[in-house]
Amino acid sequence: MLKLKNVTLHYGHSQILYGISMEVRRGEVACVMGTNGVGKTSLMKAISGSHARSGGVIELDGVALGAAPAHQLAKRGIAYVPQGREIFPLLTVRENLETGFGCLPASQHHIPDRVYDLFPVLRDMRHRRGGDLSGGQQQQLAIARALITRPKLLLLDEPTEGIQPNIIQQIGEVIRHLRTEGEMAIVLVEQYFDFAYELADNFVVLRQGRVALTGDRSMVSRTDLLAGVSV
Repeated sequence: MLKLKNVTLHYGHSQILYGISMEVRRGEVACVMGTNGVGKTSLMKAISGSHARSGGVIELDGVALGAAPAHQLAKRGIAYVPQGREIFPLLTVRENLETGFGCLPASQHHIPDRVYDLFPVLRDMRHRRGGDLSGGQQQQLAIARALITRPKLLLLDEPTEGIQPNIIQQIGEVIRHLRTEGEMAIVLVEQYFDFAYELADNFVVLRQGRVALTGDRSMVSRTDLLAGVSV
């Protein structure tokens, strides 16, 4: 579903990503790991079109994406849940979800029951303002809003950051469910090692903007991952 070939990215004159190559198949979770400042969020921005890459090729479902901006990539099937969630605090939960309609034809401008089934708390709070939700509830809202767009590729940047344990567990269950459905590929950026290790089918460890270690679960041991991430 997703293929990167030698992707580079700069902020001004500073190079952040150096020749990143990776693949993610439909129905799989790929976890991108590494310490702070190694380029994980920059990689997500490059894939989503939130920040233009400097070079390399990104393909979605076998089609090269070119230099399309984020709003066009969203319509083509890339949903990005950024670090910090970025929900609209003054809009209600329902209105936040409805912002995902911008990626869809008018005939699909409805909130599927499936979204509320995955996140029951949002059904109960659909008339409450987003800014009044807890951090964990806002994270669930951000993921649900991404699912409204019916993505082929779901990008999750640090979904457990600052979240209480019971909601971390719920988010993990949702990711497992989406993987089992087999309709999308999921890229997960995560520093909570146990959460990532339990969910991922394959791993990419970044170090100073480069791929330091990659492989699927059968190829990469827990010890190797811990060593790669801690360097």
